[in-house]
Amino acid sequence: MKSILAVVAAFPLALVPPGPWKLQESGTNARLRGVSVAGRGVAWASGSRGTCVRTVDGGATWKSAAPPDSTSLDFRDVEAFDDRAACLLSIGPGELSRIYRTADGGATWTLPYTNRDPKGFLDAIAFWDRVHGLALGDPVDGRFVILATVDGGKTWDPVPGAGMPEALPGEGAFAASGTCLVAQGSSDAWFGTGGGGRARVFRSTDRGRTWAVADTPIRAGIASAGVFSLAFRDADHGVAVGGDYKSVDDPAGNIALTFDGGKTWAAPDGGRPTGFRSAVAFVGSDVVAIGPSGSDLSRDGGRSWSKLGPLGFHALGFAEGGWGVGEDGRIARFDPIRSDEPLR
Repeated sequence: MKSILAVVAAFPLALVPPGPWKLQESGTNARLRGVSVAGRGVAWASGSRGTCVRTVDGGATWKSAAPPDSTSLDFRDVEAFDDRAACLLSIGPGELSRIYRTADGGATWTLPYTNRDPKGFLDAIAFWDRVHGLALGDPVDGRFVILATVDGGKTWDPVPGAGMPEALPGEGAFAASGTCLVAQGSSDAWFGTGGGGRARVFRSTDRGRTWAVADTPIRAGIASAGVFSLAFRDADHGVAVGGDYKSVDDPAGNIALTFDGGKTWAAPDGGRPTGFRSAVAFVGSDVVAIGPSGSDLSRDGGRSWSKLGPLGFHALGFAEGGWGVGEDGRIARFDPIRSDEPLR
């Protein structure tokens, strides 16, 4: 969504305790807004000024893997398959919205998709496997745009809009952490929205060909509020987080849960994260949510929450290890918390 281009800064590094987050040297001071963990110590991160960095040693070193001549681009999402193959999405109106692909660790990149529609604006990408994936774009002519790939991102084709419900006035997706769109299993996908009169979640069970939509209790009604991130443990159990990114300490309307695959959503009774949250992820049976004002942990699927600390992030990812990324090149590895360890 266009309005998310303006964000607030996170807390200064020197003023916040790390909690479970162990800071690493990223080698950049760019605002990092995307991260993808491929496992076995491999992770990729992306952000402003054409930034893309990669680690293959668990974060001991991060090295640039950016496409050439891309400093004018804002890479809001990266999806990595391993230490060599990844897709990278940039946002912006018209031709600023692009999808790049590398198969050699970022030594070279191809540009399989450039948005030619001046009304188009890409938000995120997600993959079920190394071959099949989707990209999401803000509404054009009243409907959200879906692109599909069946060859690992080498080509992207628009999905006909007949299977997409109409968007609300002012509705869009937030390109805040690369997780407003998620894929799960072999064919399920969801994306969250905001900016309209209601914050909604769209769901597909056929790899993006057709979609249904449901309202959520996430904060809505203003351009800066809505669903910012989704995570699903399986086909039924999911968590949506968000709120108002202009009010980072306000927890109002920042979480919703589903137990039926996104057909219905409700706020939990036992509490909520402690502020606006731009990304959420399952870590085994636990759930971690992050935002510019800090991070929170749930050990019961999102029903109740405890604050992990005030260290701010914009995006996070987990797969055999996890990382959060944020302002001024901030990258931190997440050290799992034992069930008997007290929270901060």
